[in-house]
Formats: sequence, C-alpha cells, structure tokens
Amino acid sequence: AFDQYHYFGTEAVDEAIGALNIGPHSRVLDVGSGLGGPARVMATRSGCRVTALELQGDLDQVGKSLTARCGLAGNVGHVCGDVLETTLAPGGHDAVVSWLALYHIADPARLFACLGHAVAPGGGLYVEDFHRLGNFTDQEQSVLDQVLYAQSVPLRDDYIATVEAAGFTDVRFTDMTAPWADFVTARAAAYRARLDEYTAVHGADVAGGLDEFYYAVVKLFQGGNFAGLRLTATR
Repeated sequence: AFDQYHYFGTEAVDEAIGALNIGPHSRVLDVGSGLGGPARVMATRSGCRVTALELQGDLDQVGKSLTARCGLAGNVGHVCGDVLETTLAPGGHDAVVSWLALYHIADPARLFACLGHAVAPGGGLYVEDFHRLGNFTDQEQSVLDQVLYAQSVPLRDDYIATVEAAGFTDVRFTDMTAPWADFVTARAAAYRARLDEYTAVHGADVAGGLDEFYYAVVKLFQGGNFAGLRLTATR
C-alpha cells in the first residue's frame, strides 16, 4: 500500500498488465516509477523485465533497495534520470507505462515523441494522467502550480492529438474523473480521521502537509475543471 503512489494501487497495475498483454518476454519502461512499486508488481505477476525510470534520486535509491530486498533485481532495473534526457534504445521496449507522473512534464509533444521512439512497432502505451474539462480558476491554477507541481494538464482532444502525432495509433481514452474523485475524497477523509495519530508519529508539519495536499486534490476535482484519464495506444 505504501509504494503505489497512484490511485487504486495494484488494481491499476493489473489493468495495464491486461491492456498491454504484458508477459514473461515483455520489456517494459515505467516512466516516473517512484519507489518502484508498480514495476515490482508487474515483474512478479507477469515475469516481465522492467526499466524503472525515476527523476528523484532519493526515490530511486529507496526503490533500488526495496527491489533488491524483494529478490527482483534480475527483473527490475532502476534508472535515475529525466525521461526527456535519458538515452532510450530505439524500439527497446515492448510497452511503456506511467501512473500520475506525466503531468509534471511541461513539453508533452517532446515527451510522447521520446516514448514513441522507445517503443517497438506493435508495442503498447498505458498512461494514467490528468486532463482538464474547462479553464482553471486562478485559485485552481495556484494549487496546480504550487501543490501538485503540474506542468501540463491539457484538454482531452489535445492530449489524444499529441499521442497520435508521436506515432501511436488505436488511442483509447477513458475518463476516470468520477471514480478518482470518489477515491481521493475517501482517502482524504480516512487520513484526517487518523490525523492525530500521524501527527504524533511524524510531526505537525509532515502530517498536516499531507492532509492539506489530500484536500487540495479533493477541491480540484470538485471544481469541475480537473479530470482524470486512462489512455492506451499502439505504436
């Protein structure tokens, strides 16, 4: 439960395994891999090999340690780097996956071009990310900038067009707004119910900061402009 940074945990990873038919011979690139939780789940449940690409060095190091402790170093390789700058072998992966990480990248056209370059012909793309339904208010934009560190939250049609321009076909876009809104609301309420306990363990700054973050995301979904997506495509 602690190494899955996205919504619905391992259930969402199982969705990717099924959607992209990931199996023992699959070479998978996980962009924004965090602590490596999804990579380890994919490797364990399918036998695939995963390159876990993470920008933040501290997360990469902890992820490496956890992977070694799980005995999965032979299936999961951790790389610390920026997806836009990391050298990726042309067609070196059968699948690219990412959960709630791509919105941090300011140049989606360049991003998806890099991902298209990395996927072998016939390979697949699975992304969970954010999009927008309307124009953000000044308050919403402030939260996106300062709390979520969001660099790109496009409209649905623009998102699809960018993916197709990078050479992907058979793009399937699923709006995840309603289930994700329910998820973040329940998450925030469950966390606040134990806030005193978390404060005693972690201190007021850490515990209170996460509480504020959770409710900021709830308010974004409630505003009606912020939305979630699940996208699959074929190279």
